[in-house]
Amino acid sequence: MIIEICANSFESAQAAQLAGADRIELCTELSVGGLTPSHGLIEKVVSELNIQTHVLIRPRSGNFTYSKEEVDVMLRDIAFCKKLGCAGIVSGFLTSENKIDTKKTQQLIEASDGMEFTFHRAFDWVVNPLEELQKLIDLKVNRLLSSGQNPTAIEGISLLKELQKLTKDKIEIMPGGGINLENALKFKEANFKSIHFSATTKKQVLQQKPNVSMHSEAFFEEGIVATSNKETIQKIKQLLA
Repeated sequence: MIIEICANSFESAQAAQLAGADRIELCTELSVGGLTPSHGLIEKVVSELNIQTHVLIRPRSGNFTYSKEEVDVMLRDIAFCKKLGCAGIVSGFLTSENKIDTKKTQQLIEASDGMEFTFHRAFDWVVNPLEELQKLIDLKVNRLLSSGQNPTAIEGISLLKELQKLTKDKIEIMPGGGINLENALKFKEANFKSIHFSATTKKQVLQQKPNVSMHSEAFFEEGIVATSNKETIQKIKQLLA
């Protein structure tokens, strides 16, 4: 069975290689479901490690519907990954109605030519998963990463099995989300070819709690996208003139 580790740092990627994992999905910010890693991190992992590296292309949290400018950023990131020789890209688009945006996803797939393409867990937001699966089959993605539209893959294993049956091996269904030592074997018994998990352990890096938190609860709300406001900037600039 293929083991893919969701690696959020060089340390995590190195641990995956040393442990004998087959590949990694390189990303950052697991707290929001993962974001595109920096070019520096991608380059360091690809140049210093030997593990097969797939890179998450997700410019921000909030949703999976992106502007023209964000699409441009994503395409630039994919081009960088291709130049470095990354093995795969993990990404995808949804419309504002939470349906797979086939046109924009096709753009990403074409830009990823020569690399494998995994459609990520944006799929867990779609309204009709069985109908939307056909779109991914038609797009000829290599695999779908999903928790079966549940908080964890073990809770969504029934849908994952149904999706796997419907694909008829045209694309791979890769369970991911909450997979651990207690439930990993169940996915092998269900004949999935690969699983995706982070195997995360937490460590305390502060000797004492700081007086000021750098976390902002306002930015962690699902469906919220924060951007700088032109009018507000102008008003403050005028105030200070």
